[in-house]
Amino acid sequence: MAKTQGSAGERNAIGLLAQDHKRVQKLFKDFEKSDHDDEETVRELVETACLELQIHSMLEEEIFYPAVRMHAQGDVEDLLNEAEVEHEAVDELMAKLRELEASDPMYCAYFSVLAEYVRHHVKEEEQELFPKVEGLPNIDLRQIGENMRVRREELFAEMERQDGDGQAAQPAAAGEVATSDAEDEELEDEQEQLDISRTRH
Repeated sequence: MAKTQGSAGERNAIGLLAQDHKRVQKLFKDFEKSDHDDEETVRELVETACLELQIHSMLEEEIFYPAVRMHAQGDVEDLLNEAEVEHEAVDELMAKLRELEASDPMYCAYFSVLAEYVRHHVKEEEQELFPKVEGLPNIDLRQIGENMRVRREELFAEMERQDGDGQAAQPAAAGEVATSDAEDEELEDEQEQLDISRTRH
């Protein structure tokens, strides 16, 4: 079995990624509740979510996926391949959003589609990939999580240096997420409704 976290202070790789998922889904929910005519609020939510997704993707692609591939075969390799393709689709949508102004009538449409893609990706990772990864022998998820934590701090530092004017929206502190149990349950209910909707088409 995989080596997982020994205490709350030793959050493993899957725990860190799940926290990322909760954080970005909270931003999607805030976007859906927001006044889409309030361009400044919409822009800040979109930029924050895209920054979160960018860093999350880099952590997975640079550290988590390669580490898992060293121990994976069969179904796990297939799930990793699908996840990387989904990352490419998300990257394309984020690139399009960077080209648009918040006043563009397509801005909210692109972000809504991005949110749907990410929710599908999150569901597949949490319900299919992560349980299989936890069952892999000799994979040290605690150490992978520590490597990801260090790299996350480096990435935030790099982006802060690049953002000299300090105007870009900043994500929540690494490893922390302000969601209650009730909000978590509501996010899960929304995901189930999305899944039901997909099966009807």
